[in-house]
Amino acid sequence: MKQVLHKISSFLMAFIVLFSTLSFTVDKHYCGDTLVDTAIFGKAQTCGMEMMGQSTLNKECSIVKKDCCSEEQAIIQGQDELKISFDTLSFEQQTFIVSFVNSYISLFEVLDNNTISYRDYSPPLVVKDIHKIDETYLI
Repeated sequence: MKQVLHKISSFLMAFIVLFSTLSFTVDKHYCGDTLVDTAIFGKAQTCGMEMMGQSTLNKECSIVKKDCCSEEQAIIQGQDELKISFDTLSFEQQTFIVSFVNSYISLFEVLDNNTISYRDYSPPLVVKDIHKIDETYLI
């Protein structure tokens, strides 16, 4: 049971460290006010309505249309620094941590179940049978 709990806790700690350091990007493509596509770790697909850079032949007759599509990008940054220095703790804090860990480990010390406390002692000598003397019999 102890080994199973140890494996489960180590897996959970590895999972937490992995996802606390993971960085990713969420990319969204809107066409007007409608969400067309969402992509994680990549570029969202477009709806095909983007305005290409159209060149006008006549500078006098140039028509400029606004693009109805928009891109939104959310960047989620993970934790970069995981090294926690033990030197930043004061001496009292270090002493407390060491004593706490030592007492916590000793809680789970397995004692031998077959301890016989009277092994080194001999039973008292019976000189007279007390039941017969007092005339008390167990029925």
